[in-house]
Amino acid sequence: MDDSTPDADGSTDANTDTEDPAADEADVEETDADWMEPADKRILEFMESEDAFEPVQFDDEGICPAKYAAYRCREMTAYGLLNRPMPGMYMLTDAGEEYLAGELDPSDLERDE
Repeated sequence: MDDSTPDADGSTDANTDTEDPAADEADVEETDADWMEPADKRILEFMESEDAFEPVQFDDEGICPAKYAAYRCREMTAYGLLNRPMPGMYMLTDAGEEYLAGELDPSDLERDE
């Protein structure tokens, strides 16, 4: 019997439209702290190879949109992983380097208001 043959109730075994919540959870990227977003680590890793960044560079590299990168850079600055030497420019801090090296747990960081 073909898997796409309808059952008595009209449904098929091959492709159902029901969503599996466990599958959705598996698709979600994990982060190292509640305040972090999946793009944060990619942003920091990219920044590790350069000295200073403008958020538009992340868009150019296909990491994330520039406006989102700017928002995430401000958040990571508030937690001490980045600093902002001038408006629109960000640099990795020692804490950011320690995080990337696996020497710092970002869930231990507190937001600097």
